[in-house]
Amino acid sequence: MPVRIDSPSNPRVKALVRLRTRRRRDREGRFLIEGAREVRRALDAGVDVEALYLCPDLGSEPERWDDADVEVVELGSAAFEKIAYGRDGVLAVARTFPTGLDRIPWDRPRCSILVAVGVEKPGNLGAMLRTAAGAGVDGVVVADPVVDVFNPNVVRASTGALFAVPVAVADADAVRSRLRSAPLTLLAAVTDGGRAPWEIDLSEGTAIVIGPEDRGLSPAWTAAADQLTTIPLAGTVDSLNASVAAAVLLFELVRQRSGA
Repeated sequence: MPVRIDSPSNPRVKALVRLRTRRRRDREGRFLIEGAREVRRALDAGVDVEALYLCPDLGSEPERWDDADVEVVELGSAAFEKIAYGRDGVLAVARTFPTGLDRIPWDRPRCSILVAVGVEKPGNLGAMLRTAAGAGVDGVVVADPVVDVFNPNVVRASTGALFAVPVAVADADAVRSRLRSAPLTLLAAVTDGGRAPWEIDLSEGTAIVIGPEDRGLSPAWTAAADQLTTIPLAGTVDSLNASVAAAVLLFELVRQRSGA
């Protein structure tokens, strides 16, 4: 029988709550994964999951996890909701994994990469990871990140795509240097002055660069770009949400490569 914890004041519960802060995640090299779908995808991807926390009161079914070769702990609803947001009563703790630039297959033929620069909102970064996985990109590079890729809200918004696509994190100078040495066309998204994405050939190796919503890409990025692209918009709207812009550009790449 698994251990059961009911008190929100239990030391183990308090230790899990602290993993919601970036400082603690960085110090311990551990992070939280919330939700049955996300935990299952982490396990399938070979992420080092240390323990599984289930709340039967919220509908989790312990027998569904008999194949997971990890410690299982049952939590009462008060203890679980102290750590997570409820959802389906499934939570895991895992070891963080490497996010170096060497994780990206830069030289793969017709490689497609999404570069997310200075993303500040966990929901945006998670949605970009989810879209990138759905578009079948070869990797996602997070440059000069404001938000941590292991933030629980990023993991949740990605629906576990964080574990399905190679992800690298580095400062902008290092990313631009690596891009310059790769056989890729660097396509930078700007709010005006660029060509429509469907006017640009995306059939070969391409890195699509999306900047922060409030200020866009810096001059260093636009100067480094081989092509500038602007998504045409109607009315008074002058820009799209960063994750939506990424989706438009990535699926234009998919459309061109599929011959549609």
